[in-house]
Amino acid sequence: MLRIEKAVAEAGEKKPRALKNDNCAFRERTRVISKRKRSVSRQDRTSALCQLFTREAALQTPPSLAGTDVVIVKSGRRICGTGGCLANAPLHQNKSYFEFKIQSTGVWGIGVATQKVNLNQVPMGRDTNSLVLRSDGSVYHNNEEKNRLPANSLPQEGDIVGVTYDHVELNLYLNGKNMHCPASGIRGTVYPVVYVDDSAILDCQFSDFYHTAPPGFEKILFEQQIF
Repeated sequence: MLRIEKAVAEAGEKKPRALKNDNCAFRERTRVISKRKRSVSRQDRTSALCQLFTREAALQTPPSLAGTDVVIVKSGRRICGTGGCLANAPLHQNKSYFEFKIQSTGVWGIGVATQKVNLNQVPMGRDTNSLVLRSDGSVYHNNEEKNRLPANSLPQEGDIVGVTYDHVELNLYLNGKNMHCPASGIRGTVYPVVYVDDSAILDCQFSDFYHTAPPGFEKILFEQQIF
């Protein structure tokens, strides 16, 4: 009888311990799910605020898309404020084309950059992570002037600046005209980039271009459209 009572007592002691473990496991699962929801919520807010691309769903979103003082409006097509912003899709295809319209002059730059670029640094082109045309007509990469637009061909308010990139050279077009101003040097996976300061306002155009893309070049394709 003593053995039976001891066994029953031991079994009774184990039940609360098992229940406690179950509760801990439940709380842990709840904590993980809640953490995931908060993470997704933050990503959604970042995407809504910073993405330049519109009307197409990006396959990947860089963790930091815009500078601290950048303002993105017009459904993700207009940039103002101070700082830079990456587009939400990399240039994977062989030949890409995109455009920017100068809505208001000031300090600005457009080109390509890696995810490592400092989006709070204006002007860009100071390091290996960006290759940009600056508003003064110079093209900079790694703090070196790679080329320069003709003095009589500097983009003005209302002008359309086209950019082609083929993983070797970046070329520039002003209102559909080739400026014959190639520049190269950047390496790795790059994204379209734009920065503004001193009241500059620029609109991006990644489809429905103002001017016909040069032969062989086309709008940016997402990965599922390439393979």
